Amino acid sequence: MCDKIKKIMKIIGIIAAIGAAIAGIYYVVTKLIPCKNTVADDDESDYVSCSCCDKADPVQVAAE
Repeated sequence: MCDKIKKIMKIIGIIAAIGAAIAGIYYVVTKLIPCKNTVADDDESDYVSCSCCDKADPVQVAAE
């Protein structure tokens, strides 16, 4: 009877150790590694010029 309890406790300990390792890895990945998807503080860092949006000379259409 005592051997069965020892085996059960050993299995529970292994499962708890695996869970703790997974929780530790999750914590490191989410909290300690800097996030690469952070929002920039200034709008100019994300600005991409588009030639189609540039103000050009207006095209004059002849009225008929």
